[in-house]
Amino acid sequence: MTSAPNTYDAEPIPPEARQEIDRLLQSGDLFRYTALQDAPVARLETEFAAMLGVKYALAVSSCSAALFLALKALDMPRGARVLFPAFTFAAVPSAIIHADCTPVPVEVDDTLRIDLADFEARLDDGADAVLISHMRGHTSDMDAIMALASARNIPVLEDAAHSLGTKWNGQDIGTIGKIGCFSFQSYKLINAGEGGILVTDDPEIAARAVIMSGAYEHAWKKHPGVEEHCARWQNRLPLYNMRMQNLSAAVIRPQLAHVPRRVADGRRNHDYVAARLNGSPLFSVPAALPAEARAPDSLQFLLNGFSADDARSFARAADDLGVSVQIFGLSRDNARAFWNWKFIEDMPELPRTRAMLMRACDLRLPARLTMAELDFIADAILQAGELILPQTQPRPQIAS
Repeated sequence: MTSAPNTYDAEPIPPEARQEIDRLLQSGDLFRYTALQDAPVARLETEFAAMLGVKYALAVSSCSAALFLALKALDMPRGARVLFPAFTFAAVPSAIIHADCTPVPVEVDDTLRIDLADFEARLDDGADAVLISHMRGHTSDMDAIMALASARNIPVLEDAAHSLGTKWNGQDIGTIGKIGCFSFQSYKLINAGEGGILVTDDPEIAARAVIMSGAYEHAWKKHPGVEEHCARWQNRLPLYNMRMQNLSAAVIRPQLAHVPRRVADGRRNHDYVAARLNGSPLFSVPAALPAEARAPDSLQFLLNGFSADDARSFARAADDLGVSVQIFGLSRDNARAFWNWKFIEDMPELPRTRAMLMRACDLRLPARLTMAELDFIADAILQAGELILPQTQPRPQIAS
């Protein structure tokens, strides 16, 4: 009998990383700018840019750091209004605030994607930039977003922390907007514990981000392709020291080759469990958009017909059966529930996002899980649902 699966551990780090890590530990050469050339961080940037087909990549300490530097690299005025989806992690509005900008949340609907009508209305209210967070890998309609923003000459940034490997009309998510930011935190497709990377085709943006990341004095000369642009900004920009160090790059680089397999496995696992849950009237999993080829490492589903008390009882029942399910809006101090972002003044009510979060469940679903483990997870969720709301008669769905 299959035991309750561990959904938190990541895949083992590829053995190819160990030799390079040992070399770095023996030499003590951990700072990215010590080597004259071919430092692990520099090689990672070259390889990551080539993988996504972009001109420039800058590896930094976290995706939050990448988002902050991306906003600063746009050189917007203090207080600039930055639109972002209200369903995201607290680090996204935090990065906006750190960049001396004003966060403007936009409603998210039951598809877990940005509400385009509210997005357009808030663009018309005044916006200086758009930061689209593809939260949990759910891609908003990038064709519509880019068209609306471009018509107003507003730059679009992508928080692709959960979306490495996702395609939109065949193009990598994170390369559609002016700047894309990715995460290497342990729960993401590539695991370095922490770390992030910024990508762009704009040399001026890349140069500003390079210097502000901490390329002091003439360290920026080790970033090929942006030397001329960096020279203009020498000593003119603050240094935030958000660099990645060589050990992190040594852990990340061997995992790049595993991205296609992890994407395929993650999609298979997600779609298998989603199909089983969608077979019950108690649950619904938002479908991918036609242009979207997802690369999921987790699964989100909505509860149908559950009161708040029912939902809490369902989460406890699933946990008793060995599967941890988090309900975004009912999990105490959840960093993805906008009403917990007390650092934002005058937070709007956002009723559509609130209603969605009160019935949206989050489930870790690593690509390494076996089919038997996937069945264990699906069986536990279905059984927990039936324990709380036995399907003896049709029940109404909660209005959103």
